[in-house]
Amino acid sequence: MAQQERALQTRRQLVEAAASVFAERGYDGASTGEILTRAGFTRGAMYHHFASKEAIAQEVVAAQIEALRPPRTSVRLQAAIDITLTYARLLQTSDVLRAAVRLTVEETSFSQSRTAPYQWALDVIENVLREADAGGELLPGTPIPDLAQLVVGSFTGIQLLSNLVSGREDLLHRVSVMWNVLLPGIAVPGVLRRLDTHEERGHLLSGTQGDADDA
Repeated sequence: MAQQERALQTRRQLVEAAASVFAERGYDGASTGEILTRAGFTRGAMYHHFASKEAIAQEVVAAQIEALRPPRTSVRLQAAIDITLTYARLLQTSDVLRAAVRLTVEETSFSQSRTAPYQWALDVIENVLREADAGGELLPGTPIPDLAQLVVGSFTGIQLLSNLVSGREDLLHRVSVMWNVLLPGIAVPGVLRRLDTHEERGHLLSGTQGDADDA
């Protein structure tokens, strides 16, 4: 068991070191030598866990799946809000998630499909919105697939713009504004009054991995 735990820790350290390099230099600018220097491991240790730099990059990109985990809240519209607030806060604090986004959006020699992370996000948001609709939280006739596309597309554009303008320092505020504009057109009044879109919620949720009580 101790050996297995050490192996998992080594793998995690390699991913975190690679993420810090990818976040700074992009995929093509990152070298396995620099990754190993930051991780403090030998090349043999890396190849025990990953066959190539691309294999490490694939694991970094896959970290977005965990960041999209829906929280356990009875108000499902709040869950949709919380996913974006948590993701936004993690983009401010996590090298792994920042690297995952950079690997997804940049045109490089990295061969993994760049559409997969967007599809992951669309699937999660659409499922949560369908739960919200089933619970009577959405205005009648709200087009769920279109709304999911709008939320994911808006969030993607907002976080890219925030990165360019402020290095994502204002990202939580921008996400809060996005929901404040969007919600009156989709949420029934009784639910709308209960929703918490404040950027401070993102700080709370990122510390609890997205699991928080209803607002």
